[in-house]
Amino acid sequence: MGVLAAERIKLTSTRSPWWCSVAVIVLGIGFAVLMAFVLNADSTGNAADGPPPLTPSTAVSGISGFGVMVLMIMAALSVTSEYRFGVIRSSFLAVPNRSKVILSKTALVGAYSAVLTGVLALLAFVVAKAIAGDNAPGLVLEGNWRAIYGLPIYAVLCVVLAVAVGVLVRQSAAAISLLILWPLLIETLLGAFGSFGRTVTPFLPFANMNRFLNDQVVRGDWHWGVWGSLIYFAAFVAIVFAGALVVVNRRDA
Repeated sequence: MGVLAAERIKLTSTRSPWWCSVAVIVLGIGFAVLMAFVLNADSTGNAADGPPPLTPSTAVSGISGFGVMVLMIMAALSVTSEYRFGVIRSSFLAVPNRSKVILSKTALVGAYSAVLTGVLALLAFVVAKAIAGDNAPGLVLEGNWRAIYGLPIYAVLCVVLAVAVGVLVRQSAAAISLLILWPLLIETLLGAFGSFGRTVTPFLPFANMNRFLNDQVVRGDWHWGVWGSLIYFAAFVAIVFAGALVVVNRRDA
């Protein structure tokens, strides 16, 4: 409990987590409002010419697409900032079990991210539904709950991955670049090469998680169901995190 209390103090006594939280809230609710207003403003009546249909996964895409990425940056900085200023050495001197320090930090940031994204997902859905009304017949929770409860799961797994990457690289710029470029650029490019892209997409971690969250069909020659995609991403995160724990116990702080 003392380690958790220390990590809580470190997390709440700096301004970056608060600014990151504000950014996640603005992105999550703002994108839902924007999508609902765009749908209402469209008067063509032609689905081919108008905006994409508003579904639960679309309504919360500001959280899944941008908000979780901000949380990943926050989680990575919670580690790399301590390496930068030498605070991590004091933590390891006070608690010789280094794995306990990293696990406590991960649990704290992960729990906070899960609560934040879970509440925001419900708020984004309610706000979008209130604005769009009858113009969004596909904006219903029946059969689409995965888009809502999947977000906290996604946030926790991404936080675990971000902490692991922060431990492995120990530099803020390198960790943030890797966490942003991998899902946005590397996986997008790999999946864009025709038949090669369809073949390799099922083995890309973030593509699997996107498939789990999405209520639409995701392109690719998939070999397992949507829950298999979640397990695949969780296994990938577990492997990286386990590697980070091994590394942090073997090298100097």
